Amino acid sequence: MEKTIVCMIDVGEEGSPLFAAIQQKLGDEGVVFVRQPEGAGIAIVVWADKLAVETVMDYLQPLVLLDIKIVLLTVNKLLTDVVKWQLKQAGVHEVLEWNKGEEVLLHLTARLKRWAQVEALLSLDLVRNNLIGESYTWKRFLRKVIETAFFTSNSVLLIGESGTGKEMTARLIHELDQRKEKGNLVLMDCTTIVPELSGSEFYGHEKGAFTNAVYARDGAFAMADSGTLFLDELGELALPLQAGLLRVIQEGMYKRVGSNTWRKTNFRLVCATNRNVKEEIVQGNFREDLYFRVAASVFIIPPLRNRREDIPELVRTFLRQELNTIVAPEMDGAIMNFLVHRDYPGNIRELKQLVSQIVMRYAGQGFITMGDMPEEECPSPQQLQGFTASSHNGLHQSIRLAIASGKDLSRIKNEIAHLAMEIALEDCGGNLKLAARKLNVEVRTLQYIRKKNSSEVLNDP
Repeated sequence: MEKTIVCMIDVGEEGSPLFAAIQQKLGDEGVVFVRQPEGAGIAIVVWADKLAVETVMDYLQPLVLLDIKIVLLTVNKLLTDVVKWQLKQAGVHEVLEWNKGEEVLLHLTARLKRWAQVEALLSLDLVRNNLIGESYTWKRFLRKVIETAFFTSNSVLLIGESGTGKEMTARLIHELDQRKEKGNLVLMDCTTIVPELSGSEFYGHEKGAFTNAVYARDGAFAMADSGTLFLDELGELALPLQAGLLRVIQEGMYKRVGSNTWRKTNFRLVCATNRNVKEEIVQGNFREDLYFRVAASVFIIPPLRNRREDIPELVRTFLRQELNTIVAPEMDGAIMNFLVHRDYPGNIRELKQLVSQIVMRYAGQGFITMGDMPEEECPSPQQLQGFTASSHNGLHQSIRLAIASGKDLSRIKNEIAHLAMEIALEDCGGNLKLAARKLNVEVRTLQYIRKKNSSEVLNDP
């Protein structure tokens, strides 16, 4: 397991003795302590009595935007419930009171170990090869899924649009199951279940139970025993089948069609849907009691439009897979820029199909050119204008407009930094690492600029 990097930041006079105690306690736990947040995965922040909550919030915001986990230690300060929830909503992972002494250190040790395990699991081949992405949005989603899958046996409900990776996420959950004798992952698409045969599909049947039942057969409940049952498109499941599924989940027992013998089964249930299940409940299409059983843990899979910075790496991965090569061919920056900005109603599945079309035209010359793009995919003039609008606005004009709109100097500097980042990304075909190198900054700095700009856009009146 990799060492845990902890950034210890003092925002009060009481910090130094506290840090000494923490370092002494955790020094042999594979923890490396640093003083700067750059590159740190965890920040231990001390909140002294003198600081107002607004000051602490402002102090923590850059750490949140850098995707640093924050443990806030209060010293001689009792927080109200309102403040605790404000901190949680602001992105603080843990709020601890130092006056509890040794108990706090034990809790902190356990928390750091758990986070380190989750980070290590992010390096699994299944994740690196199939759940590709380095964006804040995607990594945050994966960490939540991994923590639930590895440390609990909860049923999981995955909510996401078509093509976002629901089945692959279910495979990850199954892979991380910690049962000693793990069974199979059984996949069932609820849209393909024939109503007349639905009982057999789930429960199995005995020989002669119905016409054409020439032999006994196990159903999904038996095949998933000690493993994982993945029900895709759960919202399509008919109400009678919902009642039967609920009964099996509650009792862990079922009977084959045509049998009077009860059989045991024990599986983790993972369900996926692209529907609003709560709305389906209101409309009477889905059982509320079943929802609470299948939704012990609920995860919303980010659509591709919410993590566009992952598109270049996805494209390179799909190119390597399609061409069966270790290194993906270089691509004209205009093509990559188009792929990054294009809309994908079918999400990752649609992007992969588009890359396949490009490969079909690729002549193996080592560089993908405009001639390799399908003609029907060429962007319209309106699309091109939207892709490059930021490049056409002069710096002078941008500043003049910002001043006219009443923005202060700090806000103007942020917008200029964001514009520089967008231009660098465009020049580098959307590659965040190359853009960071071009601007002579760390990748995390660009991630911070992007997230800060997004939060300011959301907060605009």
